[in-house]
Amino acid sequence: MSPAQTAPKTRIPDDADRAEHCAAVLKAVAHPLRLRIVAALCQGEEHVNALAERLGASQAIVSQQLRILRMHGVVEPRRADGFAWYRLLEPNLKTLVACMDRCSI
Repeated sequence: MSPAQTAPKTRIPDDADRAEHCAAVLKAVAHPLRLRIVAALCQGEEHVNALAERLGASQAIVSQQLRILRMHGVVEPRRADGFAWYRLLEPNLKTLVACMDRCSI
């Protein structure tokens, strides 16, 4: 069997709204720092300052990128201990990030 014959079935070819939603999610993570943020959050909830330190970026830049991810419904904050803690809203993004990590260049 060819890979096309064994690929999981998807609604995207027949559902324009679904394709639009998926494209919006892909656009949201199609930035190197945002992709790294999502990849870090795949490992669990994290606060902004820890993300900034881990990613070697300023807290302001990480916050700005998190706001974009929030606007697209990719992450969600909660306030605790004086920090905004972020988590992924869509657990299937873990699969997407793992797939992207395996893509050859």
